[in-house]
Amino acid sequence: MRNRKIIMSEQDIPRKWYNIQPDLPRPLDPPLHPATNQPLGPDDLAPLFPMALIGQEVSQERWIDIPDEVLDIYSMWRPTPLYRAFGLEKELQTPAKIYYKYEGVSPAGSHKPNTAVAQAYYNKQENVKRISTETGAGQWGSALSFACQHFGIECMVYMVRISFEQKPYRKSMINAWGASVVPSPSNLTAAGRAILEKDPNSTGSLGIAISEAVEDAASREDTKYSLGSVLNHVVLHQTIIGLECQKQFEQTSDYPDVVIGCHGGGSNFAGLTFPFVKEKLDGKRNIKFVAAEPASCPSLTGGKYEYDFGDVAGLAPSVKMYTLGHDFVPEPIHAGGLRYHGASPLVSLLVHEGVIGAAAYDQLSIFKSAVMFARTEGIIPAPESSHAIHGAIVEALECKKTGEAKTILFGLSGHGHLDLAAYDAYLSGAIK
Repeated sequence: MRNRKIIMSEQDIPRKWYNIQPDLPRPLDPPLHPATNQPLGPDDLAPLFPMALIGQEVSQERWIDIPDEVLDIYSMWRPTPLYRAFGLEKELQTPAKIYYKYEGVSPAGSHKPNTAVAQAYYNKQENVKRISTETGAGQWGSALSFACQHFGIECMVYMVRISFEQKPYRKSMINAWGASVVPSPSNLTAAGRAILEKDPNSTGSLGIAISEAVEDAASREDTKYSLGSVLNHVVLHQTIIGLECQKQFEQTSDYPDVVIGCHGGGSNFAGLTFPFVKEKLDGKRNIKFVAAEPASCPSLTGGKYEYDFGDVAGLAPSVKMYTLGHDFVPEPIHAGGLRYHGASPLVSLLVHEGVIGAAAYDQLSIFKSAVMFARTEGIIPAPESSHAIHGAIVEALECKKTGEAKTILFGLSGHGHLDLAAYDAYLSGAIK
């Protein structure tokens, strides 16, 4: 019998996260204070983040130890399996070998707990009692709720309104883990009230929800803010995905020629790719990287590389990134986790320097690929992850044309069990 899954022992979970900052082609441009437009210092960020995370945000250490308490919780689902997509390969009749790293086995059903647990741990170390955050489709909100529950921290979640309405069971998960969740924009913050005054029927956006969560944290002594993507320390924690992949490929005779991840803010994409990007930066391998994003929110393929705020109200720092503009409100697509106007500064710099590439796909195409994947591999993928699936199919069909037997790796960042309304819409022909 052929091996479909490549698995590892819990003893083989990586003990360090990989920090790409020392290996960048050039240093990141500094984040700027939203009021003064001057470079931020640690004291500027202290009202929002614990000092340990601020230190990781600017660290130039290549390897950062994962605390034992974090590793112990990681072992509930890590290492995650690496699959060979035999069924998909057969359906496509491609000479390519397709692998996918499956993060949907986590308690929250996505890659998000990799950083949620770490962030909750560092907040607990500084005796933080309460954390506020935003969430798009609900994966991040449920992951942070899960993590805060483990460390006895109160959690407040501002969920983008369209996803709050489309994905009611994400709210159930958040509540089950003891957190509170409200639709954003809300009447709980000045930022939310200002949006509602202009547009009472606003469907919301991650930028709006971030404004509310930042305002919440800044206005309370007992509260810190937590972000599920974009920031350097978030990307750092997610690199455990790619590091595990590298160990798993040691059990095969293959190695990726192409690595693909879905891209919203950048944490999932970076977590899978950055350990492999290091090999390209070191001149060891010429791997192709593709950040797969929605055509309706194409920050990397349609945005400008410039300083912009991370939120609508301009409360968050201004960072150099690819952006569609902080007041951009994307279409209410079902891939709510990818509806962000900007991109990780780290991912943005690597795109700008030509180290990695990006592609934008329409919603109809990604659902077509998602259904093909579900019918050949058995897993119903999240709409966000389906962008990576579609990107892998595009690459595999190109191999079919050229006859090249490339090895393709993509990240299956989460399952779609709570996104079945989106599949109903697609299968009924409501998505055009």
